[in-house]
Amino acid sequence: MTRIILLGYMGAGKTTLGMALARQTGLPFYDLDWYIEERFHQTIPQLFEKYGEKGFREIEKEMLHEVAEFENVIISVGGGTPCFFDNMAYMNEQAQTVYLEATPEVLQQHLAMSKTERPLLKNKTQEEVCRFIADSLEQRKPYYEQARYRFNTSLLSDNEKIQDSVQELRKLLNT
Repeated sequence: MTRIILLGYMGAGKTTLGMALARQTGLPFYDLDWYIEERFHQTIPQLFEKYGEKGFREIEKEMLHEVAEFENVIISVGGGTPCFFDNMAYMNEQAQTVYLEATPEVLQQHLAMSKTERPLLKNKTQEEVCRFIADSLEQRKPYYEQARYRFNTSLLSDNEKIQDSVQELRKLLNT
């Protein structure tokens, strides 16, 4: 049975690599945020507003436990997921965990290319975004670094590089 969980900061390429890896392996892909939104028929920002961060993190933990029981699956989790409760230990018990690692500068570039709106980055200058990323990445690293594997995602700038990264990731995970 194969169960892979991709984690890391927003913009690290969890969804991009997860979807590409799923296409190559034929395994289903679940983005935990999308899964939560589907189950609750509300967006993540709406859930945050309705339940506050504490309530949202409870929902996130429950949904993580649900999705991480699926067999033969690739899952990407939100950037904050590993930092709450025993989520990181639980993920390590359930799956091959991979920390998708990138510098604040690379994360900022990925986020600038992304079509997804990031409320935490709204109305910030590039310098403020980079500082925000660096500060929060520093706080989250101790959790991220508990993953079984670390994988550099600095080279996700085009489709060819994404495919090359998937090949490298597959070698790392023996899939």
